[in-house]
Amino acid sequence: MPESPHDHELFDIIEREVERQSTTLQLIASENFTSPAVMAATGSALTNKYSEGYPGKRYYGGNHVIDQSEELARNRVKALFGAEHANVQPHSGASANMAVYMGLLQPGDTILGMRLDQGGHLTHGSPVNASGKLYRFVSYGVTPSDERIDFDQVAELAHRERPKMIVAGATAYPRIIDPEPFARIAQEVGALFLFDAAHIAGLIAGGVHPSPVPHADVVTFTTHKTLRGPRGGCILSRAEHADAVDKAVFPGLQGGPLEHVIAAKAVAFFEAAQPAFADYAAAVVRNCQALAEALAGEGFRLVSGGTDNHLLLVDLRSWNSDISGKKARLALDRAGITLNENTVPDDPRPPYITSGLRIGTAAVTTAGMREQEMRTIAGLISRVLGSLGDADEERAVRDEVNALCSKFPPYPA
Repeated sequence: MPESPHDHELFDIIEREVERQSTTLQLIASENFTSPAVMAATGSALTNKYSEGYPGKRYYGGNHVIDQSEELARNRVKALFGAEHANVQPHSGASANMAVYMGLLQPGDTILGMRLDQGGHLTHGSPVNASGKLYRFVSYGVTPSDERIDFDQVAELAHRERPKMIVAGATAYPRIIDPEPFARIAQEVGALFLFDAAHIAGLIAGGVHPSPVPHADVVTFTTHKTLRGPRGGCILSRAEHADAVDKAVFPGLQGGPLEHVIAAKAVAFFEAAQPAFADYAAAVVRNCQALAEALAGEGFRLVSGGTDNHLLLVDLRSWNSDISGKKARLALDRAGITLNENTVPDDPRPPYITSGLRIGTAAVTTAGMREQEMRTIAGLISRVLGSLGDADEERAVRDEVNALCSKFPPYPA
């Protein structure tokens, strides 16, 4: 093809983003650093191929090679999680969830899901999301005493509301989610059981969290969080739901799949099957627990008192009731510490302000940081929030963050 002029403007932006990722602390719980192999597959020539349909049943010619790539991804993820069926085409976790609803339910059906202000995801019934617009969601939450899932409430609501589906999983819940009680309750009321493992798929693959696959009718997850793959989604299901799930993804919700991303998913599934990935998953949890302990030592209150996974939630109200999650996030961002504001249980502030912070350790663990660095990070967070708005202190912390990150480059030269 003819040589095109170099797009200096765009690639300068990319270089600056690489610099930002390399010189600041990446503590957003839904982010990670992919391997160079994952990025290479994402940027491969497979992006050129259109392939509506599934392997062996495409609506375009020339897919005999693409079929091998997608089939490899499907087989690898089934083996990784011990699943009967896999669909690797969803563009995101949100689209994976919507495909499950569309394939297995009817509009207006009742679904039991987790309250959004207590850890649930947008697609678990938010009134501004398609899930909440198309289906009748009833929400369960956490207990006021220990801020863990209230299974008595789940059972009571399930027996009263008779949902067609029960959804487990969360976007901001720092504890292990046991799939067995959900499965038992779903069986008691004749409901389907969907486990949304978007955040913890890598912890499941790494053997540090219980697998929902033997218990759930369907499991959805994203491939880019703790699983450390490209941005995308995946659906695992029992064989009896395979046709309904596949038809809901295509042609129900999506057109041509992103085969370059599917190839990168295959790479991620390969990497997650290696022995070293189990070590990584365990290190993610150890780091998060070390960070939680250090933050508690600085005087911060942690939702549920700690963490069992890759994330923790800080309730800022007992630290300083005047500091919102948004104010804290903006100050920390100026100091080179990237995380996000998040609601805490029964939060009096709206979700775009919040009273809490969500902090994750998946990315910094990939970069090579361990417990000692987590204790350092806790101290840096405390310094910034203890002198909120002090530009000199923010600059001083920013310099220390830069020095720390220079020892742990995610992509060494």
